[in-house]
Amino acid sequence: MLETLPLFHRITGQPVIVLGQGDAAEAKRRLVERAGGDVIDDIQQGLDRCARLAFIAYESRAAAEGDALRLRTSGVLVNVVDQPDLCDFTTPSILDRSPVLIAVGTGGVSAGLAKHVRLRLEVLLPQSLGALARGLAAARGALRARFPAMVDRRRALDSALAPGGPLDPFDSGSADRIAGWLAGAESGTGGVVDVILRSADPEDLTLREARLLGTADGVAAEAGVPQTFLALARADAVRQTIEAGQLVANDDGLWVVLRNGT
Repeated sequence: MLETLPLFHRITGQPVIVLGQGDAAEAKRRLVERAGGDVIDDIQQGLDRCARLAFIAYESRAAAEGDALRLRTSGVLVNVVDQPDLCDFTTPSILDRSPVLIAVGTGGVSAGLAKHVRLRLEVLLPQSLGALARGLAAARGALRARFPAMVDRRRALDSALAPGGPLDPFDSGSADRIAGWLAGAESGTGGVVDVILRSADPEDLTLREARLLGTADGVAAEAGVPQTFLALARADAVRQTIEAGQLVANDDGLWVVLRNGT
């Protein structure tokens, strides 16, 4: 279950209040400026300019609580450095492959842990990932022309972006293969795949099963299948609850059927 909702907030050209002095406040100012925001160091000036976000980096918790309350009652979302219980939002450790951004957060529990997870991912993801994203954006019209149906476009991309596929995001040469892939791209196949659960732990899924679940157009689950498995499916995938042993008919797209095996 998600304890916080990850969002990407556009602040280019927008006022963002940053209060405080010292290293922590300077780090927040640099973060805001890096994202194109306009740093405001006065509460009233920020409110007058309709700021929507604020960072507070005070030594005094009491002072931070007071200004956080003032800002919050004015409709501003507040982050108080090193005080997660006073925060409306927290800032993650950011892996930058613009326009691809990967944010690793712990809800303010451990910034150090988030940093080291991000550093591990830095080694795995090639610098060319941003070029791949930009290339796919440029090819959107051609892809739509080749596959007018959204489900066919999604299946074609899922196949191409899968491990070992022509556009594998972990392959540094993928961005250079977009045109060639598109010329011969196939939409892939639909159908129904049964997954027999071996335990109540999603970690026991095979890599193939997890990939199918994450790309399926629909998921049918027998009663009693833990919600943790359904959480691995796409947010827009159709969900269906079925009886034990019930067959699932499918006329379009890929469906994964989760069956209790224990």
